[in-house]
Amino acid sequence: MTSEPVSLAHALASFEDLWSPRIVTAVNDYDVRVAKVEGEHLWHVHDHTDEFFLVLAGELRIAFREPAGERTVVLPKGSVFTVPRGTEHKPAAPAGASILLFEPTGTSTVGDRHDDIPDHVDATTGHALS
Repeated sequence: MTSEPVSLAHALASFEDLWSPRIVTAVNDYDVRVAKVEGEHLWHVHDHTDEFFLVLAGELRIAFREPAGERTVVLPKGSVFTVPRGTEHKPAAPAGASILLFEPTGTSTVGDRHDDIPDHVDATTGHALS
């Protein structure tokens, strides 16, 4: 963690990888991560933590599998949403988006339970900002 301010625009400009978050800072035991996303992620569940999303650019969609069936929330730029722990979900950004996430340090991007991991998704606990 640095003692200098971090420009989110510069952080996002420092990498091209999709679905591969960079850790921009930490707050207590949480990472603050930024990611570029496009297309679909994968169905997954975080058993022990909620997952916070802030859409910095573009539009993010999050699909849920619930007892009543599937539903999708649409998050335009500037929107926030928290996926409750234990909820099966799949983020997607058909036209691309930039997002900020709060997750406990060490949380995997593919959760505790998940579908097969496609090649375009980076199964990581976050990468250091270069």
